[in-house]
Amino acid sequence: MKRIAILGSTGSIGKSTLRIVEAYPERFAVISLAAGSNVDLAFEQARHWHPKVISMGSAEAANHLQDKLKRIGLGHAIDVVHGAEGTVKVATHPAADFVVSAIVGVAGLEATYEAVKAGKTVGLANKECVVTAGDLIVTEARRQGKPLLPIDSEHNAIHQCMRGGRQHEVQRVWLTASGGPFLHTPRKDFAHITVEQALNHPTWKMGKRITIDSATLMNKGFEVIEACRLFDMPPSRVSVIVHPQSTIHSMVEFVDGSLLAQLSVTDMRLPILYALTYPERVESDLRFPVRELKRLDFEEPDLEKFPCLRLAYEAVEAGGAKTIALNAADEIAVAAFLEGRIGFDDIPATISVVVRETSAQVPESIEMVLNLDADARRRARHHIQEISPVEASSPNSLRRRELSR
Repeated sequence: MKRIAILGSTGSIGKSTLRIVEAYPERFAVISLAAGSNVDLAFEQARHWHPKVISMGSAEAANHLQDKLKRIGLGHAIDVVHGAEGTVKVATHPAADFVVSAIVGVAGLEATYEAVKAGKTVGLANKECVVTAGDLIVTEARRQGKPLLPIDSEHNAIHQCMRGGRQHEVQRVWLTASGGPFLHTPRKDFAHITVEQALNHPTWKMGKRITIDSATLMNKGFEVIEACRLFDMPPSRVSVIVHPQSTIHSMVEFVDGSLLAQLSVTDMRLPILYALTYPERVESDLRFPVRELKRLDFEEPDLEKFPCLRLAYEAVEAGGAKTIALNAADEIAVAAFLEGRIGFDDIPATISVVVRETSAQVPESIEMVLNLDADARRRARHHIQEISPVEASSPNSLRRRELSR
């Protein structure tokens, strides 16, 4: 019986994880949950799973949940906590032996690191943890002798393919990208892209930030950084290939020229199940419709049209705080775009400015990572404040000013 803690239980990955637990009751049990701000869903999860501890994002939400649990006689049976300290308590609960890290952004960073320090096996569904503090987390996991198991579909695919050979036999890893909604949009039209257009992803239904990141290819840039750190690969041996069908999730190329590709249904339950049962494989009903496979197309990404991908390669090559700045500036810039304060082209321009202004110092602690993250966010906000809503859609946007420097 594997005892599971879930960071981000009310999000899509958290809910999918609970569906897996429900499908395999003889294999998995829920020990603790970090549920964020959704009190009603947290209440339903607590009532169903009876975790030993559940954490909410705020004291107000925790008090509300506690009151609801008292009314059904569970007030003393479940420990309700809150905030960053509460999330750490969920991640390091003594009874948990597997932690699913699925809190979006750096909010789950400290808890994920503490889970690794506590000797837990961690399933990573949070890119930001590896992008901002990957070296610290990977080093600690190796010291503990515990695997970091990727749940993100592309890295989960790489992990599966790498089982076909030894580390020194791997020549290159290939991350596939759908290309997003603007794969065939002329570069000259990017300045006029609307929020609605950017949120219309051709393949996946996701949260707003990750959908915009997919439209700019920044999401694929984060995956390059994640692959470098999880699989100990230099950026020169991590390649991105545009594959609009999204049929192949990733590939691994070996030194003899052999390529192993992973194909599966586009259902996050499969990589979650793989991580939870590793090194075993267990039977499931998640079948790929091979007979419906008609064609596979591939093309090189255009780094002129999608400079965010280039910026990610440059940041991981430089290392240190550069990748922290990349993630922080992207989050602030995407939020500003979604609010209509800046244009689509201003997203990579803002990121470029912030990353350039950030040193490549190597953070020695999670506290230092969080301080560098906060500093990068301040820089991003400062640059965005220089742009008015009118300027955001005009030729005199930040992008033009950045290119003229």
